[in-house]
Amino acid sequence: MMDLTEIYNNLADQEKGHEYDVMDPVTGQTTGIKFRVAGPDSQIARRARLKLVDDLSELSDEDGNISAENREKARLSSLASLVLDWNLSEAGQAVPCNSENIIRILKSVHWLQVQVDAFAADRTAYRGEK
Repeated sequence: MMDLTEIYNNLADQEKGHEYDVMDPVTGQTTGIKFRVAGPDSQIARRARLKLVDDLSELSDEDGNISAENREKARLSSLASLVLDWNLSEAGQAVPCNSENIIRILKSVHWLQVQVDAFAADRTAYRGEK
């Protein structure tokens, strides 16, 4: 039986995030790129979900419609807020891990975005089962 203390410890662990080794989408081999991502049950993820709802509300028109472009912009911003750190270089230089760069990278490399999104939602990664 799981103890409530274990659950609380797992939630605290999710706040720190876990490292994800990005895989080449064709070969399945590791790329050397690593993202540290907050867990789906963390307060970071909770705040991201709430902010996403607020952002969508702000982006809606008077009839409550939201363009696909604005919806995607809000979703990417939400996903980016889960990325806590990374090991990533561009043209041989380390890329600073900040909101602007995270959104830029996730927006420009769809397969990378898909992997980070899947990892952020995968609770097994935050329980030592992966």
